[in-house]
Amino acid sequence: MKTPIARLAAAFLLAALAGCAGISGESAPSAQATNAVTRSTEPGERFITFVGPRRPTGEPFLGVTGTNFAALRSSIDTKTGEAVHQLYVEDSYFGTERNWDAARDPAGKALRFIAISNNQISCDNGCAYAEEFAASLPEALLRASRQGLAISFTARSGAQQTILVPGDLIATQLAAIDEARASLSTASAAAAPASARR
Repeated sequence: MKTPIARLAAAFLLAALAGCAGISGESAPSAQATNAVTRSTEPGERFITFVGPRRPTGEPFLGVTGTNFAALRSSIDTKTGEAVHQLYVEDSYFGTERNWDAARDPAGKALRFIAISNNQISCDNGCAYAEEFAASLPEALLRASRQGLAISFTARSGAQQTILVPGDLIATQLAAIDEARASLSTASAAAAPASARR
């Protein structure tokens, strides 16, 4: 017979694995290079998604790897070259439900907060929760923050946390976006003469 903690860990592992797939639509690789940015193309090839490496924001929940982390993620529109960027966060914990609901940049300016999911894992031995959320990051803010960026989150419960995004991760993410835009421009330029001849 499983103990409540063992049942909780098993339930959480399933929830964590489901959450991993939610970032890019695919299961996360078991090992990721320190500063690698993964790239995937959405069905229909309209959008390209870039997910930066996961960085821990605290101890793994119940020792489960791949929990309590943050990652940059971006999506580029292949038709327009426009990109949107987010700081994605997964937060798992015991205790009072936090309900994360706001984000601010280093100057205290409000950023668009994106609530993704809020799951009660179990209340067998005290309640535990897993929340996924993100802050929308203007590209101008990323480009002006090559030395690093601190994003502060607050919750309805009164909880607060500041997540530091190192400058090297920002530079790597923007380099991936710039490379994709350059490829899209080249492909568009190559296709233009062919369409003009029609």
